Amino acid sequence: MKLVNKKIKNYTQIFHLFTEEEWIKTSKNFNKNISTFFSGKKHEVFINAQEEGIAYFIGLGKEDLALFEVQQVALKFSQTYKEKILPLPTLVVGDFINERQFEEFVKGLLIGTYNYPFEKTHPFWNAKFELHFENLSQKKLDFIRRKSEAISNGQITCQEWLNKPANLKKPDTFSTYLKNLSKKYDLKYTSFNRKKCEELGLGAYLSVNQGSAYEAAFTILEYKTAAKNAKTFGLVGKCVLFDTGGISLKNPDNMHYMKSDMGGATAVLGTLIYAAEMQLPVNIIAILPITDNAISEKAFLPSDVITAYNGKTIEVLNTDAEGRMILADGLSYLSKNYKTDILIDIATLTGSSVRMFGDTCGALFSNNEELKNLMIKTGDKTNQKLWNLPLWDIWKENIRSDVADIKNISMKPIGDCIVAAKFLEQFIENHPKWVHLDIAGVAFGNVGYAKEKAATGFGVQLLADLIENYH
Repeated sequence: MKLVNKKIKNYTQIFHLFTEEEWIKTSKNFNKNISTFFSGKKHEVFINAQEEGIAYFIGLGKEDLALFEVQQVALKFSQTYKEKILPLPTLVVGDFINERQFEEFVKGLLIGTYNYPFEKTHPFWNAKFELHFENLSQKKLDFIRRKSEAISNGQITCQEWLNKPANLKKPDTFSTYLKNLSKKYDLKYTSFNRKKCEELGLGAYLSVNQGSAYEAAFTILEYKTAAKNAKTFGLVGKCVLFDTGGISLKNPDNMHYMKSDMGGATAVLGTLIYAAEMQLPVNIIAILPITDNAISEKAFLPSDVITAYNGKTIEVLNTDAEGRMILADGLSYLSKNYKTDILIDIATLTGSSVRMFGDTCGALFSNNEELKNLMIKTGDKTNQKLWNLPLWDIWKENIRSDVADIKNISMKPIGDCIVAAKFLEQFIENHPKWVHLDIAGVAFGNVGYAKEKAATGFGVQLLADLIENYH
């Protein structure tokens, strides 16, 4: 095994990354026999094991590969070979690709180690794991590693909590975790119990929570920077830990997947972790209205009329439209009590968005054209794609009520994801830069690390990239 640089001979496990074009240029520097089995094509892997060590040759395909595709190659490699990779000093060599591709590869390599339940027992996390890139300083290499670990920590946390079975993520358990996380990252933690929520008038949230056997936990997490003139982002993540549908009971065939109904909250959580670990010069106010949607003698009923935090009344026609109820209070509380430059809510909200887009993209709604276009661009960049849908006022006609200001669903069997967005718009208190993301079809689905549907981590890289690069 002939290595390009003498400095990397001290490692017993080496990953060499190549595009097809770069392999043609540099293959002469390696054992000629390797070219018989390796050409640099996308997802191609050749393992050269010799007495002095093991070299993995990993193909990235064409040079114009999108950055998210490089991450996908790394993730698939990591998932496929993680049981074969040894806990030995490991080096990732990116001399033959560009710096951005190298960074994305390292991200994918770390994220691909995830399996539920996650423990950092993988060689990448415990053995000596170093990066090598010609002409890059050690300071820059350390930054790439730090950034890659931050985004993988955020996304893996998102996946981990979404994958937990219902009995392991009760409201008190999740709240304890958030308290400890806040101490670790110096976040300001505030949580309102049922009595406090009643005092504040968080009626829409409480309507869902009143059927629960667990205490309310309307939770606010605040990340603050010392940087002057920093932008402030308001994030609201739907946090229904398990959704039975309430009195409007869901079909039991796939109800076990309803442990995934906190996908918006876990995306926000992962984003907070990334911001804190990278010490981003921004402020983030995150609201997680934590509850389950349970059936009990106290559960809210179809035909109930609820008064939300902002004073608007809601006629409940379907208790399985609970997500928009808790988001309504989350949005109005955040808007009335904090000044934010951008307001985003993200939720596994409607079956309508699943039927419309499947697992190809999330549904995007925004009242700001510039922000809408930026969200789409960021989605394309991170491969957490979004498609814009309208917020025309004609849809508001479908939720007018005879006994309240609005109904929580339309009785028409069309466009429920649009109706839900139009419902939420009534609670943003005229915020000029608002985004609603319905990620019901993309937060939980087919993944490479599990036989059944599981958490994809959707939303973390999307929000992290947006927040980090917004000016």
